Amino acid sequence: MDFLELTKKRYSVRSYTSQEVEKEKSDYILECARYAPSAVNKQPWQFIVIQSELQKKKLQKVYPAKWFVEAPLYIIVCANDSVAWTRQYDNKNHADIDAAITTEHICLAATEQGLGTCWVCNFDIDECKHSLGLSANIHPVAIIPIGYPADSKHNPTARKSIDEIVTIL
Repeated sequence: MDFLELTKKRYSVRSYTSQEVEKEKSDYILECARYAPSAVNKQPWQFIVIQSELQKKKLQKVYPAKWFVEAPLYIIVCANDSVAWTRQYDNKNHADIDAAITTEHICLAATEQGLGTCWVCNFDIDECKHSLGLSANIHPVAIIPIGYPADSKHNPTARKSIDEIVTIL
């Protein structure tokens, strides 16, 4: 499949089967994430893979949505502000931007492997940091539940036309 087809196929999955994600697929997804670009190649990310029942229960407390707890695997994308590149003109730290790029690599790689994902950012950050034992300079940016979609019918959401979002000067 070409890249445009892949991007059209990726959507936010909110219903998963109980089928486990094969190790080869999770390894592949993490390898794709590892190759994501980052500002000045600082790679200020850390990935935490949650698959044990104990850790899943802890994680599910930070975002207790019913569909979220169905996922068989989670990848938490964390950013390290102290490692990230900072733009000199306005001191903008790029840790979150770099983490966002690698998060989308995770989502697209999972889609390519026949898996579903949903980019979750609305969760209790402090509780997540505490339950994962993260140091002060590392913060969770996104939680990506990964699994086989329970509903294979994807209805693409409406997209703005190219004329609405592109300005050519």
